[in-house]
Amino acid sequence: MKLYRFLTGPDDASFCHKVTAALNQGWSLAGSPTYAFNAEAGVMQCGQAVVKDVHGKDYEPDMKLSEQ
Repeated sequence: MKLYRFLTGPDDASFCHKVTAALNQGWSLAGSPTYAFNAEAGVMQCGQAVVKDVHGKDYEPDMKLSEQ
């Protein structure tokens, strides 16, 4: 199965660590990162799509994708 996640966070080191952790868990970048101003919070937000192939499992809607 192929899994998809969209990681988001503030424009700081915590977002870079989140993406780095996903890459080290076997996820791959999918497309370009996004960057936008969150007017409600008053901060810049980052986003990055990641994908991962997992063999021997079937997708189920209730699975926790970050644990695959």
